[in-house]
Amino acid sequence: MRHDPTLQALARIERKLDLVMRHLAIADHAPPEPDPFTEVRDLARRGKKIQAIKAYREITGTGLKEAKDAVDRMEAGH
Repeated sequence: MRHDPTLQALARIERKLDLVMRHLAIADHAPPEPDPFTEVRDLARRGKKIQAIKAYREITGTGLKEAKDAVDRMEAGH
């Protein structure tokens, strides 16, 4: 699944807004959205690291090294 740059930018903005809301203790009463990284974690757990890195890059638009580092952290349980 490939995301366009606008969707990637929107996802980054939403993550930042979530951090600000948490910092200010502002509650969001909307139902939570599904975690877009569930598939990435599942692939990493099943030993499919290359596919996990590819999926992470498609979701976030990050470079190869950043995606690999993120998947490594997921594998380590962080």
